[in-house]
Amino acid sequence: MGFKLHSKFVPLGDQPAAIEALSAGIERGWKHQTLVGATGTGKTFTMANIISNIGLPTLVLSHNKTLAAQLYSEFREFFPENAVEYFVSYYDYYQPEAYVPAKDLYIEKDSDINDVIERYRNTATMSLLTRRDVVIVSTVSCIYGLGNPDDYTALSIKLSVGETVNRDKLLTRLRDMQYERVNTDFDFGTYRVRGDIIDVNLPVSSDLALRIEFSGDEIDVLKLINPISGELIAKVDEYTIFPSKHNVSPEEKLKRVIPKIREDLEKEVKAFHDSGKIVEATRLSQRVNFDLEMIEETGYTKGIENYSRYIDGREIGTPPSTLLDYFPDDFLLFIDESHITIPQIEGMYNGDYARKKNLVDYGFRMKSAFDNRPLKFDEFLNRINQVIYVSATPREWELQMSRNSKVSLS
Repeated sequence: MGFKLHSKFVPLGDQPAAIEALSAGIERGWKHQTLVGATGTGKTFTMANIISNIGLPTLVLSHNKTLAAQLYSEFREFFPENAVEYFVSYYDYYQPEAYVPAKDLYIEKDSDINDVIERYRNTATMSLLTRRDVVIVSTVSCIYGLGNPDDYTALSIKLSVGETVNRDKLLTRLRDMQYERVNTDFDFGTYRVRGDIIDVNLPVSSDLALRIEFSGDEIDVLKLINPISGELIAKVDEYTIFPSKHNVSPEEKLKRVIPKIREDLEKEVKAFHDSGKIVEATRLSQRVNFDLEMIEETGYTKGIENYSRYIDGREIGTPPSTLLDYFPDDFLLFIDESHITIPQIEGMYNGDYARKKNLVDYGFRMKSAFDNRPLKFDEFLNRINQVIYVSATPREWELQMSRNSKVSLS
């Protein structure tokens, strides 16, 4: 399905020429272009017309949540028949894990997750994996580790009416996908079992759940229902359930990596002992062994992302999977207010590394925590396909990168 632009306006002034020039640049394969325009010149409308012309999955990158929310609202109006999604940090409050050596002060990670935004994030990745008419409006949270898209896809399960499914295996699969079984409080990311009926509260909407009705081991009916009232929304012939969290991995994969984590743990603990750092050695051993016991028992632990290098099978120093890895190779990127957003991307890695170094040096985390991080700037550039920088005051860097194409609106 292509993009269908809805608007009562038509391009005027400099807009038609800008749309034509930038669209032609994309078709020629130019990697970097710049759109210059002050507030009120119609940059967003110009971007929407380019998306409609080119028809590629698109990421629109903004430097803060407020502007991202405004862009999301505008693109939803432009493309009501297509998948316009919102991907920002899901924390209403976030205190990262940290250690202050001068005060011997350990600060545990503390956060308040906004369930509504978490649903938006889940919907964004599901849309990217199931269709191409997608526009994602995001902040720089898109360069942070998100979980391997291959594992995320592999753990999804497609159900069809008339299919024979072992119910016990289905319940185990839901657990692996980080759905929690409940009897009451049927909230986001939970499921309940009532006789021959399994209800799954889907991570895509607050008013959508999947009801699976069995006849023996055969799926008799699939219904989309309201999770609160139970009201029928629609009957479907098939439906794909995706994991409720992004940091998920198949159980057998987790079991395979645990011995490697224990092996490296022994080496790091020994290094602390050899340096006379007994407190750090004890601290690291106790903490990591507790995490591994939780993973073995439940398939998850708080801070599991700090072991993502092992789970993903990555080499030391390699970056984690991010939202960019969920996009197909030919996606289009707009960086809005690029004179602010680009420096923000450039600075994320160094701040994260400085905080992690104290945690690793004092035995609060293994060295693998360094590889749970935002992308470095060169890694970000290596992951983009074609980009249009959008700004009223682009920096010299953006202009040099887009020497083939700079278009202005007035």
